[in-house]
Amino acid sequence: MARVLIVDDAKFMRMTLANILKKANHEVVGEAENGKEAVDFYMELKPDVVTLDITMPVMSGLEAVREIKQRDPHAKIIMCSAMGQQKMVVEAIEAGALDFILKPFDESRVIEAIQRVLQ
Repeated sequence: MARVLIVDDAKFMRMTLANILKKANHEVVGEAENGKEAVDFYMELKPDVVTLDITMPVMSGLEAVREIKQRDPHAKIIMCSAMGQQKMVVEAIEAGALDFILKPFDESRVIEAIQRVLQ
């Protein structure tokens, strides 16, 4: 079981992801709607895994990955992206994200990504 911080500017996406994770017995320790909140919550909550949307207001997911990894090089981050964002996904992986999941979320792929980054 992992303690997960969900970050997405769309409440519906956070809710969808939370439902998938809870069903798989993971604990959602917090939710954030932009990269700035993600960094703050990460430092406060120390989750096992962060799911991070790429495109968000205030601070993008890409900037948040860099910021979180700078503060904690061991952070386990999974990027969430829509189709057509491959270039940004590659940048996020280069910045330290460990995996990515595509929207709309496929339940088995989400669980697989969580398990993979926890190894």
